[in-house]
Amino acid sequence: MRITIDRYQKMVATGVLTRDDHVELIEGEILHTAPISPQHASVTARLCKRLILALGDTAMVGVGSPVDLGHFSEPQPDLLLLKPRPDDYSSAHPQMEDVLLLIEVADSSLAFDCGTKRDLYSHFGIAEYWVIDLNSQRTLVYLCPVDSAFQRTREYLVGDAISPMAIPQLKVAVSDLFA
Repeated sequence: MRITIDRYQKMVATGVLTRDDHVELIEGEILHTAPISPQHASVTARLCKRLILALGDTAMVGVGSPVDLGHFSEPQPDLLLLKPRPDDYSSAHPQMEDVLLLIEVADSSLAFDCGTKRDLYSHFGIAEYWVIDLNSQRTLVYLCPVDSAFQRTREYLVGDAISPMAIPQLKVAVSDLFA
């Protein structure tokens, strides 16, 4: 039986699932997420700080926040940039049309982030998706979803800088992620 977002959220609201469960809903399945390593937490926090300081009110930065995709998926990317909204998403989780950029930080989850999650995000038309690969000190950028597949992929290495399509004035040096 596939679990819907509504049923999943009721499981959270009633305490069947808690923060300690470390799960997310992907295509109707409740999947366990890997524990976060110190390096993963550090890179996420460093990038979050940089994004908040650089963007101000241009975009909202979410950390581990859910995004509702269709009826059966509520992933929790490590970081996401969202269009500003007067209620700051207090009335409902963001939807695909609210997302400017999704970012996953990957060490043990690289295959999942570059496979299942990439396919999910492209299927729902997320315009830009970054995977920060901690093991290889690189960032993979997936762009232009068409027919449930990203049409462009770029790899950025230490020494390169990345700018999100939706906010081109923002420059992120790959080397800063691994300092």
